[in-house]
Amino acid sequence: MADITFYENENFRGRSSGIDSQVNFLKEIGFDDRASSIEVRGEAWEVCEDPGYAGRCRVLRPGSYPSLRSMGLDNRISSARRVGDQNVSNDRYGPEPQPSYYRRGDEALYQAQVVSVRAVMGDQQQRCWIEQKEVRDRPNVGGAVIGGVLGGILGHQFGGGTGQAVTTAAGAVGGAVVGSNVNRGNDVRNVQRCGAVPNNGAPQFWDVTYRFKGQEHYVQTTQAPGATITVNSRGEPRQ
Repeated sequence: MADITFYENENFRGRSSGIDSQVNFLKEIGFDDRASSIEVRGEAWEVCEDPGYAGRCRVLRPGSYPSLRSMGLDNRISSARRVGDQNVSNDRYGPEPQPSYYRRGDEALYQAQVVSVRAVMGDQQQRCWIEQKEVRDRPNVGGAVIGGVLGGILGHQFGGGTGQAVTTAAGAVGGAVVGSNVNRGNDVRNVQRCGAVPNNGAPQFWDVTYRFKGQEHYVQTTQAPGATITVNSRGEPRQ
């Protein structure tokens, strides 16, 4: 199995060529300046636009690269070598590989039996709304205190002796009652309330389990699968 495979067109289409050891000049295998997509397996590889690993280079981690346009290397790769476990600076790496289920070249395809499907819904959504609520004000404690003091002063101006004390007490009670009702009444206010509501839309994805050559495999799909799923000889999903 080749460790790096070059494809003539994007999405692993067209003619392909694979290597498992460094190639100083891809013209040796008839693929100089022809690759538009790449698949890397096993270890990281460095690909360069000029022979002899010169010019602009990018290190590609194991995985699928359905297009080389974002790296500016579409139809421009002329040499490639294995990087392995070498320490590589971050600026030499290409973009992260992308999961891709495109068919690779003319690889053989098979139908694998789907054994279970689980629809995965989105998280509950938080929704808020405004309600009008009638609020009864509490007794005005501050007004009651001030009213009581003023009532006591006014009551103290009348009567004398014991009668003056009784008048003062009556004035304080009356003032407190009046003060406690200052600014008291019913009020309608807007109150915000929030709550979680279930997501009743379409599933975000499906968890699919399928069996191929006696082994179970798993994949997530954006559409509900049928009774079978298309795979290659290694059981990898294809479309």
